[in-house]
Amino acid sequence: MTTAGDDGTTGGNIAVVGHADLTPATLLLVENALRARPARRPAPAVAMVRTGAGTPLASGRAAWAAGCPLAVVIPTRIGVPAMPPRRDRMASGELLTLADEVRLLTYDPGDRDSCVGADERLVTAGCLLLAVWDGSPSNGRDATAHLVTYARARGVPVEIVWPAGAARDGERSPRT
Repeated sequence: MTTAGDDGTTGGNIAVVGHADLTPATLLLVENALRARPARRPAPAVAMVRTGAGTPLASGRAAWAAGCPLAVVIPTRIGVPAMPPRRDRMASGELLTLADEVRLLTYDPGDRDSCVGADERLVTAGCLLLAVWDGSPSNGRDATAHLVTYARARGVPVEIVWPAGAARDGERSPRT
């Protein structure tokens, strides 16, 4: 596993973002839907996710199963990896074991605006955004709609992933 810093990413990156409040059954549907996506890219692609439970973990598992390199972005404070929120610790550990590369990014994992900023950096570092999104507008807690708009405004192609039968659990998480 290699480590890269805030600066410098390479082409072929696929940023993956999405709702944090997906049902367990939906996470399996999303994982299956994402599994074939990187393989359709003409050149080797690197899937990039911000560490955490939900969409990031399903995306990481899908990338690993598809043989797609995985870059996991972890939060740092003053250059030192930050502890993820309790709800994300198990998923973060699993993502780190699946990762081919760890990228350090300065953001506060407990602050919504900071997490959105980190996701925006992922979007601009990618040549494609995969958005696990039901089409709902941003609601002040979930920023997936914002990230889709952000990507499109910057000319980053967007593919929406919302498999048939997908659902959100209704409990809104402060993460995107």
